[in-house]
Amino acid sequence: MLICKVVKPLVSTNRIPDFEHKHLQVVLDGSTQKVAVDAVGCVPGDWVICVGSSAAREAAGSKSYPSDLTIVGIIDHWDPDAAKALASHATPAPATLTAGASVPGTANGGKA
Repeated sequence: MLICKVVKPLVSTNRIPDFEHKHLQVVLDGSTQKVAVDAVGCVPGDWVICVGSSAAREAAGSKSYPSDLTIVGIIDHWDPDAAKALASHATPAPATLTAGASVPGTANGGKA
């Protein structure tokens, strides 16, 4: 699943019959714009939950539906800046080892 922001509707009046009359939305996944089938009726500015692959086809109406991204939910409250800050504090920075330094608990202090 992805969290995306709805940018604007996408109108396509000339489409294949399998596409039916589903609404399409341009969504932002990070800095990448994608097109998603709107299965829930969202509006520009909404933060949404999107699914891809076979889940997208099934959520859009059937396993044979031609979609690889479908909006399945509108997020009630989402602060992307707070989420980024939380993620940066929750993940410890990777440890670095200076050349020639010893590693505690290893034979020869981690040196070859």
